[in-house]
Amino acid sequence: MNLGLLNEPGLAPQLKLLALLTLLSLLPAIVLTMTSFTRSVIVLSFVRQGIGTQTTPPNQVLVGIALFLTIFTMGPVASAIAQDAWEPYTAGQINEGQAYERATVPLRAFMLRQTRESDLALFYDAAHLPFPKTEEEVPLRIAAPAFIVSELTTAFQMGVLVLLPFLVIDLAVSSILMSLGMMMVPPSTISLPIKLMLFAVVDGWHLLVGSLLRSFA
Repeated sequence: MNLGLLNEPGLAPQLKLLALLTLLSLLPAIVLTMTSFTRSVIVLSFVRQGIGTQTTPPNQVLVGIALFLTIFTMGPVASAIAQDAWEPYTAGQINEGQAYERATVPLRAFMLRQTRESDLALFYDAAHLPFPKTEEEVPLRIAAPAFIVSELTTAFQMGVLVLLPFLVIDLAVSSILMSLGMMMVPPSTISLPIKLMLFAVVDGWHLLVGSLLRSFA
């Protein structure tokens, strides 16, 4: 992802517009994969799976929660991009290519803070490039996929921790029903109210959202 071509003074305005429209078409993918959205929506999905309610909260609610958590988490990054890139560009102080380069700096810094060194090394090895000494040397084409892999790993690690308490409840209920000879009773009939009550008593949504926010600190 390099828009250095936009720095060329002789580039036709039509080509600049085409490059801008191409970047805008990639905006949904950027929001989904280069922000905190991926981790948030995966962990929230694990919570719903652990509780055992297949459609509650519905997908639209989970995506909405993840989206607003993403807006909150990425607020400092968006502010830095607006201050360093968007405002100088609208004021005519820099061109499109310079605005793009400035905008990638805070986004790359955010991604690298969440990226494991082993995942970054994986893509450098695949590209046969020397490992960088500073984050400024990491191009976005390597930082982005390494960040995505790290986010998936972190999200699944958090998901396992979320599922464990619910798994213990399911196992305990199943063992009790078998010991009582009530093998025909579906364990979910008994465990679901218990899990919902436990989740409400410990203020589960507060703990979950707090853990997600702290994981990005």
